[in-house]
Amino acid sequence: YKSKLRAGSRTYFFDVKKASNSKLFIDITESRKKSDDTYERHNIMIFEEDFKHFKNEIIEIFEKYFDGK
Repeated sequence: YKSKLRAGSRTYFFDVKKASNSKLFIDITESRKKSDDTYERHNIMIFEEDFKHFKNEIIEIFEKYFDGK
């Protein structure tokens, strides 16, 4: 699975990949165009055993700080 989200000068790529041990992980890449027309990229990988914890933390943050805005 792959998806892309454009947000101003940044683009986020979400990829579901399979590791060498056959477990799934999510690879999130932020790509940002710099003033010199080069791109800066940052990655984070979230492994299958952490999916539930990561999801719960994101939900909690949104409920506390962003719901209703």
